[in-house]
Amino acid sequence: MLPSHTVENYLKAVFQAQTVLGPDELVPMGQLAAALGVVPGTATAMVKALAQSGLVRYEAYAGVRLTSAGEKLAALVLRRHRLIELFLVKVMGMSWTDVHDEAEHLEHAVSDRLIDRIDEMLGRPAVDPHGDPIPAPEGTVTVPAYDTLLTCPLHSPMVVKRVSDQETDFLRFAERHDLTPGQTVQVEERDTAADSVRLRGTGEREVTIGARAASKVLVEAVPRRPQS
Repeated sequence: MLPSHTVENYLKAVFQAQTVLGPDELVPMGQLAAALGVVPGTATAMVKALAQSGLVRYEAYAGVRLTSAGEKLAALVLRRHRLIELFLVKVMGMSWTDVHDEAEHLEHAVSDRLIDRIDEMLGRPAVDPHGDPIPAPEGTVTVPAYDTLLTCPLHSPMVVKRVSDQETDFLRFAERHDLTPGQTVQVEERDTAADSVRLRGTGEREVTIGARAASKVLVEAVPRRPQS
């Protein structure tokens, strides 16, 4: 019998990897192994065991994708993880830059009953501190379609909705440059030759960031106020 936390980690990693792929695309085994910090042989052995359990579809030399049963379990792991992150920020007063690793440990230890109480206490939130959508109790998850700072219109006010990179260093970078969820920002210029994006933020502050960083900040247009 496989350790449950190991199963959950694999399912979550496949789920997160396949969300950026097409509906029938498989997650390459090398990508999955890198995400989990294991060698490809170890990942392949685990994925074969998950396939036998009906949680994934595995094709040799091609990759892996979750079955509907695997997707539901993975979504519930993400639900626990993201509600714990929000609890640690809102209730425990921790920084959004530090809660990811804590939630990685706690997500395997808490019961669904406790998670439901946390969800209720927090007011049934839709997103976690990084803007990631929180799956519903039945395992469904709605992922809104956002632009990034690389694709959004120029010279238009945009509100930051989500930061896709959860590494502590990047979150601190986003914090320093006022690119946290809820902040308003405007793209003034994109320089393809320099791979840079010039932004105007809060208080008319201007800053230039790299294109790779800009691709990790998801935004949507600021709603227009109705005319009276």
